[in-house]
Amino acid sequence: MRNVYDILKERGFTEQATHEEEIRELLGKESVTFYIGFDPTADSLHVGHFVTIMAMSHMQKAGHRPIALIGGGTAMVGDPTGKTDMRKMMTEETIAHNAECFKKQLSRFIEFSEDKAIMVNNADWLLNLNYVSFLREIGIHFSVNRMLTYESYKTRMEKGLSFLEFNYTLMQSYDFLELYRRYNCKLQLGGNDQWSNILGGVELIRRIGHDDAYGMTFSLLTTSEGKKMGKTEKGAIWLDPEKTSPYDFYQYWRNVADADVKKCLSLLTFLPMDEVNRLSALEGAKINEAKEVLAYEVTKIVHGEEEAKKAQTAAKALFGGGAQGGSIPTTEISKDEFKDGMDLISLLQKTGLAPSRSEGRRLIQQGGIKVQDQKVTDLDYLVTEKDFSENALMIQKGKKVFHRVQLI
Repeated sequence: MRNVYDILKERGFTEQATHEEEIRELLGKESVTFYIGFDPTADSLHVGHFVTIMAMSHMQKAGHRPIALIGGGTAMVGDPTGKTDMRKMMTEETIAHNAECFKKQLSRFIEFSEDKAIMVNNADWLLNLNYVSFLREIGIHFSVNRMLTYESYKTRMEKGLSFLEFNYTLMQSYDFLELYRRYNCKLQLGGNDQWSNILGGVELIRRIGHDDAYGMTFSLLTTSEGKKMGKTEKGAIWLDPEKTSPYDFYQYWRNVADADVKKCLSLLTFLPMDEVNRLSALEGAKINEAKEVLAYEVTKIVHGEEEAKKAQTAAKALFGGGAQGGSIPTTEISKDEFKDGMDLISLLQKTGLAPSRSEGRRLIQQGGIKVQDQKVTDLDYLVTEKDFSENALMIQKGKKVFHRVQLI
């Protein structure tokens, strides 16, 4: 079997490694227990997490054992990395709820049965630490002078860095030590913005007397212009279908810039690299084929094949692409009619999807109507220009009836 280090490198995952040759050798000769941490700062994982989840999956497929560490303890403090201001303090109840949401989502991507992977929460050991004992055992190994050179702290020095957040690196480093002791976890992985925190854990374990601790970081999901991907005008792109519908998720990847297609196909799908290279080499209008494959593959991994097919069908219908596009009934309506909004029941009548207002009400009440792949249950829902995408709007009735509304 090919060394997973080479697979990750070829696909563009790897950025920095504490001991590159040793890590490659280790991954090639034994099953390695490794971990990635996820601080539950929201009730869903988002696209930014997805690169590390894919890396975790590649590692597991190659026979290594992942630990998904839920940061129920570290989230009480908040990672200052990449933040210009202190994170909003969350209640213990909110953190616990978010942690449960993360657990459910991660189980979709990683196989946890038969000890193939482990999921633990650092609240189990961090929340009961004795502060003085912690400082004596762990704090003694950290230089404040060195910590102040870390990018995550440097960027905060002007605006102010709380002592609470200053402890974050020590806590994450202690996590690695705890996982090393409990599960013989030798490798910590994370996004490239986590380099200083990862380095802290590796060095802590080595200072205590163990020389087989390693760290490696992965590329952040950025555009060719260096901007973070996974944000739209509506906000973050979430992995939870209730927060970002499979259709909107699909459309996000369908509309990435041409220059970002290869990176996304490499990092976010399991397509062989030969196929990635073939698709990303397409030029002109043909690059849209690659974008459709990207959108379908990523949506399939996150939401399942059925939802990916539905999103693909709806997208082709809405934008007139492919054989199905031309067969979708379309109603052209003036933009002026949506200036102050048009109630959905009236729109259902205009498009012929409902022969009467009472039938329109019944369809909505029974959950049979979707607008832009979002189920609508509000009888007073107003459709406005904001609901349209590229002057087009898709209404779905039941499972199989689609109707496109085109603004003129």
